[in-house]
Amino acid sequence: MEIDATDRRILAVLQKEGRVTNAELAERVNLSPSACHRRVQRLEAEGYIAGFVALLNARKLGRPTTVFVEITLSGQADELLDAFERAVARVPDILECHLMAGTADYLLKVVAEDTEDFARIHRQHLARLPGVAQMHSSFALRTVRQTTAIPV
Repeated sequence: MEIDATDRRILAVLQKEGRVTNAELAERVNLSPSACHRRVQRLEAEGYIAGFVALLNARKLGRPTTVFVEITLSGQADELLDAFERAVARVPDILECHLMAGTADYLLKVVAEDTEDFARIHRQHLARLPGVAQMHSSFALRTVRQTTAIPV
């Protein structure tokens, strides 16, 4: 289904202010509350809205260290990729995992307390991932820009 300009305005508001009330959202996108509610429900049902979450402050929660880990696997067989992806899904310290085109097969985003904690994560989890031939870790020094907002 195609989304129109009103749907895009709804999505733009919701992805930046997920706790906005339906009445306030309706006012901001110039709809009645009931029409706005129906549109939000439709956008959810059709998968444009994947879910609602609270974005947590990693620093406040004692996980200020972000590490990007490039992983090259020993092969490209579907069984190996599936086994790797299943294992990654079980590691809570891995926030993101992307299958890549380029020099690395996967790029992981890992959060840790500090370098010692990352060493523990590496030893207990990353080094045990199936099929890993090579791993390269880069520590983020500072986050310059971070957003979850997709241009709509």
